[in-house]
Amino acid sequence: MASAQKEKAETVKHGQDLVKLHSSTAHDWQTEKRIHKDFYDDGTLTFFWRAHTITALVVFSAILVYVALFEEPSLDRDYNAKRGLFALILAFLLFGIINTPDGPFIRPHPVFWRLILCISIVYELCLVFLLFQDVHSARLIMKHFDSSLGQPLPEKDYGGNCLIYDANHTDPLHNFWDKMDGFVPTHFIGWWLKTLVLRDWWLCTVLSIMFEVLEYTLEHQLPNFSECWWDHWIMDALVCNGLGIYLGMKTLRYLSMKPYHWRGMWNIPTYRGMLKRLAQQFTPHSWIDYDWKPTSSLKRWLSMLGVISMFLLAELNTFYLKFVLWIPPEHYLCLSRLVVFLFMGAAAMRETFQFLDDPNCKKFGRQSWVIVSIIITELLIVLKFDWNTVTKPLPKPVAIFWLIGALGLFIWTIVKFYIFKDVKHDIPNISNPSEQSKNSENNNLMNNLTLDRPLLRQRQMRTKD
Repeated sequence: MASAQKEKAETVKHGQDLVKLHSSTAHDWQTEKRIHKDFYDDGTLTFFWRAHTITALVVFSAILVYVALFEEPSLDRDYNAKRGLFALILAFLLFGIINTPDGPFIRPHPVFWRLILCISIVYELCLVFLLFQDVHSARLIMKHFDSSLGQPLPEKDYGGNCLIYDANHTDPLHNFWDKMDGFVPTHFIGWWLKTLVLRDWWLCTVLSIMFEVLEYTLEHQLPNFSECWWDHWIMDALVCNGLGIYLGMKTLRYLSMKPYHWRGMWNIPTYRGMLKRLAQQFTPHSWIDYDWKPTSSLKRWLSMLGVISMFLLAELNTFYLKFVLWIPPEHYLCLSRLVVFLFMGAAAMRETFQFLDDPNCKKFGRQSWVIVSIIITELLIVLKFDWNTVTKPLPKPVAIFWLIGALGLFIWTIVKFYIFKDVKHDIPNISNPSEQSKNSENNNLMNNLTLDRPLLRQRQMRTKD
């Protein structure tokens, strides 16, 4: 009797193992996406890929022992408070990069992307703390980062004199040279990097044009949104944004077509090859092209509208936060925020694309969750600290323009997804009976525990065809 129960338990366990094996090999989204890529990795592990948790704990404890027992204590309370907060943040970051799960990227090292996630969490916590202050206290807090902060910003109106050639001036091109400041190259580089993050020409173009429209819309609130027409559409949209997007698309094409062959450092016989492999550590491990397919379904369309809205809101927050907290555009705090947002956005877009594209991905990504919460918190800070500026009513022509645009977008959505296309395709196994039969066949295939893997793959390929 006991032997029969044992044999039955082993049979059940064997069946469960087969189901797990078949389920894990039935759909691998990442492998499917790079099936046409030239990719190879020998899987060699080196010293630098190990966790080193004990080593990190020993070093961290040694630093604390030095501070507690050997360092000369300071009687400056303000200095001690700042130093203690800084050490607190470093301790959290150390814990995070060791214990948080890996992100979607593994180059240059998974630890880097864990660090980005932890930095974004710290930034969100700082924003939440700032949200509970009044505007005067928040501006005083900025003085702890730089004593020169906390002063009202000088207003710069880029749209004063819009003559490209001013014959009545000693320098006829003085208006043009006045606009050619240090933000022009950063604007160009920024859109090149944004294109690498979004990996789609139409999405970048829509965002570029929409932000220029938003600048027109909100120039009555922020003076630096007021620009000449040629500054908006020629220097920004066409030159900086357009050339940045063009260079980004060329870079994407190169990254998509190049081979990705990885060997361990110590498997390379020459020092030159080792140095080349070291430099390649800062390039992508593999490449996945983003095909957002915004009009493929109603759900996908609404999701893409949400992605576009969040991206534009993050861009607007950059200008409004500087305005309400009195931080000059060229300050290192602004640049640091943009750099962190770039890396956060890269990981978040990768997670968001998989969430929309992978049918087996049912959970919103960690970095995506954090960056959305950051954007919302920044918006709430702006609304709380300068409600009067943010709620200035739109000029009547601008309000009519946005009303017509919103109405047109709503009508187009109804026509596209409800009149000329049945929205039932958003619900699986209803609109297409043949798909339903294929899914049923796959389910029966997975329930058959006696199927071997070659037959499983053969049946899957036939159903896909």
